[in-house]
This record gives sequence, C-alpha cells and structure tokens, in this order.
Amino acid sequence: MTVPASFPYTKVVLASGNAGKLREFSALFSPLGIQLIPQGELGVADADEPHCTFVENALEKARHASRQTGLPALADDSGLCVGVLGGAPGVYSARFASMAGGEKSDAANNALLVSKLAGQADRSAFYVALLVLVRSADDPCPLIGEGLWHGKIVDAPRGANGFGYDPYFFLPELGQTAAELAPDQKNAVSHRAQALRQLLGKLQGGAR
Repeated sequence: MTVPASFPYTKVVLASGNAGKLREFSALFSPLGIQLIPQGELGVADADEPHCTFVENALEKARHASRQTGLPALADDSGLCVGVLGGAPGVYSARFASMAGGEKSDAANNALLVSKLAGQADRSAFYVALLVLVRSADDPCPLIGEGLWHGKIVDAPRGANGFGYDPYFFLPELGQTAAELAPDQKNAVSHRAQALRQLLGKLQGGAR
C-alpha cells in the first residue's frame, strides 16, 4: 500500500506523547514511507481535549500540532465504550480513575472499570478510534477515519502486550484478550488499524 501523489509528505507530526500509540502507528505508517515524529520531539505540548466526542478532540489535537510545527499532523482520539455504563469511559478513558478521585494509571482505570461491572451480565464493549489527518492547521477538509473493535470486558487480566484496557478486553472470535495478541496481529485488526485503512482509502480515492 502506498500513499498517492496527492499526499506528497514523508514526515507527519503525531499529535500524541503516548508511547504505545507511537509504536502502533509507526508500525502502520512505516510501510508507506511516512515517518511519524512525536510532537514532544518538536517542543509541542499536549492540546486541550475539551470536547465530548472523539472526532472533535482528534481534530483539536491535529490542528494544534500542525499549527505549532508547520507540518501535516495526525491525531487519534480513542477510548473504550461500555454499553451498560452508558458509553463510559468514552472520551475520558485515559482519565477514568483520576476523574473519580483515583490516580491516573492504566491499573487504576482497569480496577475502576471492573468494579463498576461487578454483577453485570452484559459485558459487551467496544474500542473506538478516530483518526484525523490535516495537511495544514487550517485544512478545511481533514481526512477522517473511524474504527470500532467489539469485545467483552473480563474480570482478570490476560496477556502482556498492548496497553490501556487491552488485558481486560476479550475478543470472543479469537479467544484472546487484546493484550494476548502479537503486535502484528493486533495491528491488523484493531480499531486503529480499521480507522487507518478507512483514512488511507479516502486518501487513495482522492477524497477531500
């Protein structure tokens, strides 16, 4: 898969400081000849994420990174949505426990999630990923890709790969949690992989 001439850029700033996301996105973008540069290396601080939807937050982050660097920017806003919790933790996935007075960590977030699901028969959940690519800070037609990855929340963690809620996110069709998948396997089926394929499809189709 190659990026068409309509996107003549080899360097894109990644509007994130999350090491896990950088690993995943770099693995997905490197075959396209695109180098992702984390915004922290260019002196860009994190943007505010004031919105209640994934797409608005992703766009906010992409425009901020592009404005600060003059480069095209890729931003991702992603999280876990649980049906019986009304879609929570949603856009607050990374801050789920800290917003409830706990520490800001994956372990605290997972502990809170499991506690809230105690006694619930319905454990269905899905990961959401929204990718936004802007060619400039004021790009009027950003490219947007969306991916949904369905699974169930389990009480005990399994697997040492991945990050975030991955050890508790069970995939019935694979019989494994997201954290038990090899990185290459996860990169082929994850919500981010789905969002990236959709975004690149728009690029290759000339959509603007």
